[in-house]
Parts: sequence; structure tokens; C-alpha cells
Amino acid sequence: MEAGGNSLPSGTDGVKRKVSYFYDPEVGNYYYGQGHPMKPHRIRMTHALLAHYGLLQHMHVLKPNPARDKDLCRFHADDYVGFLRSITPETQQEQLRQLKRFNVGEDCPVFDGLYSFCQTYAGGSVGGAVKLNHGHCDIAVNWAGGLHHAKKCEASGFCYVNDIVLAILELLKVHERVLYVDIDIHHGDGVEEAFYTTDRVMTVSFHKFGDYFPGTGDVRDIGYGKGKYYSLNVPLDDGIDDDSYQSLFKPIMGKVMEIFRPGAVVLQCGADSLSGDRLGCFNLSIKGHAECVKFMRSFNVPLLLLGGGGYTIRNVARCWCYETGVALGIELDDKMPQHEYYEYFGPDYTLHVAPSNMENKNSRILLEEIRSKLLDNLSRLQHAPSVQFQERPPDTDLPQMDEDHDGEDERSDPGSDIEVDEERISLKKMPTVRKSISNALNLLPNNQLEDARLLLIKRVTRVL
Repeated sequence: MEAGGNSLPSGTDGVKRKVSYFYDPEVGNYYYGQGHPMKPHRIRMTHALLAHYGLLQHMHVLKPNPARDKDLCRFHADDYVGFLRSITPETQQEQLRQLKRFNVGEDCPVFDGLYSFCQTYAGGSVGGAVKLNHGHCDIAVNWAGGLHHAKKCEASGFCYVNDIVLAILELLKVHERVLYVDIDIHHGDGVEEAFYTTDRVMTVSFHKFGDYFPGTGDVRDIGYGKGKYYSLNVPLDDGIDDDSYQSLFKPIMGKVMEIFRPGAVVLQCGADSLSGDRLGCFNLSIKGHAECVKFMRSFNVPLLLLGGGGYTIRNVARCWCYETGVALGIELDDKMPQHEYYEYFGPDYTLHVAPSNMENKNSRILLEEIRSKLLDNLSRLQHAPSVQFQERPPDTDLPQMDEDHDGEDERSDPGSDIEVDEERISLKKMPTVRKSISNALNLLPNNQLEDARLLLIKRVTRVL
């Protein structure tokens, strides 16, 4: 290994960061079922690579505290959390109506230990936010997290609990503004919806758009009410390569950081945007994907790195291992060390894989139109919003611990439930929001009225 290698900066950004890394050894045992593309085993493979590249010794390694019911209910509905806690493969036939209501069963199957799995990956993301809030690290990493499709009352797209929303709510206790960036190939719909009406969280998603799950994320979706222009969507087509991707990512994210000035950044590093993914159709290399991590790291803002999609699991492990090195400022050798999953990486046994020769359907003209549109949207935000904290939620206290000791991340303040003063959380605000929507709809031409009504009512009802 070399410090400051060919893809890591040798200047000020090459300085080491203090990194907290969350990992539960049991996470790789969870199994969605035969033939299902989501395989938690990829987290164990990533951890093995980190260990054999010698990266664990450069980080504070923590086993996450499982998220409690009350932690999950800070975003999710009580009855939905209760359902996840109680459902088992043996009892699911008795709860068919509930399964349908909560969208559990096909893409989001019931499997052994489902609720424990949710508690584990959510606990890592919230624990990372706690570490950042208390200044115990510069970067927190939870590769088991990043499940961005889960909604307040339903599972979606292999995701049951939205650990990202929970982590952002934790960060909002301390930071007036939080930035969410999503480089998964799928639109980060669950996170966008949760914060669609607030100016305290900006969401930016780079994703395949068109006839593709979840079907949302049009460039014209920009937020609503106080949140107008605080949702940015970057819709892309098949085959986008490193250069095309960065021609959008860097100017857009550079302007976002300049205008929004977040106190913390959450970066969802879904690896299904890599070339050759089982469910993906992009053509990014691992270094091209990691360039996004390197760029966001360069701003020296508290950074939470999360996993997400990724279904060619040998490449997921490669990617997240390399990006952990980027977080640490350590360049990794391409030749892979021997380890227990070495056979997965044949015949080359290298960390990097070459992109394919697939066609890039993203023309330069199209990319320029998208970039101009989004930069124009950002220009409408003259400066960072002035957020007044009326009643700041109490910080979550952490007990003193040996920073070199591998242990659990404690969140032991039982009285500090999150109470972010946002309109989207309070049901009491529903009539006011509906009245505002109704007034706005009355200004539309009749031929646009019904589509707009359905879209707005669906979005606002879901986030409230």
C-alpha cells in the first residue's frame, strides 16, 4: 500500500481522517431467499477484504447497537414497526392482509431474523451519526446501511427500514443543514419523500431514469413548499461512463456545497451503478465511483458513508473496500491479498475491474442540458437558509470509552427521542398543507389539474 497513490490527492485532501467503521459479524448470515439478488453476505466479503488489506487497524471498529423500536418509530409508523417485529416465515400465511398493506412478500420477503437485520443495519447508520455529532470521528462508515427505498409505512425495493432517514434525523439534532447524496443506480425515493417539504435537508440523487425502478426522480421534481429547490434529481440513461458522470457530479455537488453549506453530508454509495452489475445498466469503474467519495471527502465536512444496492457481490466488496481506503487516505494495491473469499475474485484476483464497451446513451448535449437545469435551480437559492432552532432536541449522550477499543456504540439517553420541528412530521399540519396544495392546484390549467393533484397529494400524504 502507498499513501497518496494514483487516484488519491497528494495535497491537503490527502491528510488522514479519523474514521469510525460499524460492522456486526452476524450481518452476513441473513438471507433473503434463494434467487433473491440482495445478499447481505457481500458485507462480510467487504469486511474480509478490509481486514486483509490492513485497513481495520487504521479505523475505530465498532459493533453497532441494535436500533430499538423507539429509534425506528422516529420515522416509521408504529404499526409498521410492530409488524416487522412480529412477522416470521412461519406466521406470514396468517397475515396476508398485513403483508399486502406493508408491501412485504415479493421484492421484500419475510426471512428468518428480518427484524434483527433491520435493527442491525439501522443501528450502524444512527450510531455513525451519533459519532459524527459528538466529534468522535470525521467520517463514519456503515456498509450494511443505505437502504433508501423504505417508506414511512411500507417496505420497498429490498428495503424495510430507512436507516438513512433515521441517521439524518439524528444529524439534525446538531446540524442546521444536512446534505444527502445518492449514487446508487436507483433513485433515492424514500429519502427524498421524507424531506420533500423542508429546507433543512437537501437531497441529490444521480440515477437511471426511464422504464426503471422505482420510476421516480424526474429532473422536474424539485421539492415542495419550504423544500422547493432542495430536491435535486439527475436522471441518466444506460451506459454512463466515468467521464460523463463526473462532468455532472463535480460541478453540481461543488455548487451545492457552496450554496447550501451543510453541517454534515450523508453519501449513499450504492454499488449497482458499477459496470457489470447484475441489476444495473451503468458503466462506472470502481475508481470512477470512488471519485464521488473522494470529492465529497475533500470538503472536510463530517461525512457518513453508507452502502445500498449492488448485486454482483464480488464487485460490491471490491468497491466498498476501495472506498474505505479513499476515506482513510490510503491507496490500495490492485493485487488482492489472499483471504477466505479469494476464489470469488478470479481469474484476475485484482481489486479493480475494467468497464465494458457498452454504448453510452448519455449524449453530451443531454448532459449539458441536465447540468444547466440543475445549476439554474441552485442559483435560485441565494444563500444557505437561515434556520431558527426553537427547541433544539437534546443531544444523545455517549459514555466515555477507549477510542482504541472495539466495542458497541452506546446510545443510552432514554429521554432524548428526536423531535425535529418540521412540518412534514406533524399530522396537525395536514389541513394547512392540503389547503396550500389546493390553492396551488387552482392556478393550473384543467388539462394538468388531475395529474398534478394525484402527484402532490400522494407525495405530501406519504411524508406526513
